[in-house]
Amino acid sequence: MPTLFDPIRLGAVTAKNRILMAPLTRGRATRDHVPTDIMIKYYAQRASAGLIISEATGISQEGLGWPYAPGIWNEAQTQAWIPITQAVHDAGGLIFVQLWHMGRLVPSSVSGMQPVSASATKAPDLAHTYEGKKPFDVARPLEIAEIPRLLDDYERATRNALSAGFDGVQIHAANGYLIDEFLRDGTNLRKDAYGGTPEHRIRLLREVTERVISVIGADRTSVRLSPNGEIQGASDSHPENIFLPAARMLSDLGIAFLGLREGTPEGTFGRTDQPKLSPKIREVFNPPLILNQDYNLETAQEALDSGVADAISFGRLFISNPDLPRRFFEGSPLIKDNIATWYTQGAEGYTDYPLIGNEIPA
Repeated sequence: MPTLFDPIRLGAVTAKNRILMAPLTRGRATRDHVPTDIMIKYYAQRASAGLIISEATGISQEGLGWPYAPGIWNEAQTQAWIPITQAVHDAGGLIFVQLWHMGRLVPSSVSGMQPVSASATKAPDLAHTYEGKKPFDVARPLEIAEIPRLLDDYERATRNALSAGFDGVQIHAANGYLIDEFLRDGTNLRKDAYGGTPEHRIRLLREVTERVISVIGADRTSVRLSPNGEIQGASDSHPENIFLPAARMLSDLGIAFLGLREGTPEGTFGRTDQPKLSPKIREVFNPPLILNQDYNLETAQEALDSGVADAISFGRLFISNPDLPRRFFEGSPLIKDNIATWYTQGAEGYTDYPLIGNEIPA
């Protein structure tokens, strides 16, 4: 069986190890969602990951509602990503950009417009805004006539990703955001060709994936799903009925790999008693399967040994351990992250975590 330190082919690229960096929203871009210079160092520090999947990155103003998160829909944003991807490549790494439409989780105070979703619903809890935390807005249903525009947004973002030097893209279809809202029967109340049956609810994911593939190729396209449990108010009564057909469809399209964020009863990002679907998804999905959430060195290797996972993506551990693969390999102590600095705009808690042997940041 492979170890976490063995290389793996992921579509068009070969990752030097099976310790991937999961997408992590960090809020270091400008208010116009343009990446900043501090992000160059941040990503380059973590280039020892087999593959970096960037923080979720907006495909449009309509779809981006997180303060200071980056976008990739205009020229300024695209140009600002170039030195970041170049720095990762110079450090021997690979990087995919995660394409993000937040759906009903976009606060109107950030985007300047009413959010869209599968149906007229409202997310629970509070949204992050520039003015602090506020209740979410009621979303309006995305009209069928608007779907071509949405697909064009994904196409433009994918073309910009190529121009910016990314090695591939990942479609964010998890965590209660737009595509996930179409997948789940708790948020998709439609009666048209995009709602009701699993086949109809999968349709938007299929059309987005096909459009992205038409630009960058299936071997540089990835998808992220969160198939079990409720997340940010989005749930499904029978997740097996929707996520197994979705995974089979993605396998048939020949994408580079599928990432799964799976909750557990003790999860740090959503808790659920719904069982993990990764063993059943493994049966219908042939390309590499990447698992995520709350893995450590031991449990990650166990997932590989089981044959369910081909690699594991780590999120929070990469925040405070930029050299995580080396720390795993050498059995070095792991540094704990500081949650208070996850979304601040400065270097503290971002680029100031030291590498092994350094008392000061690299």
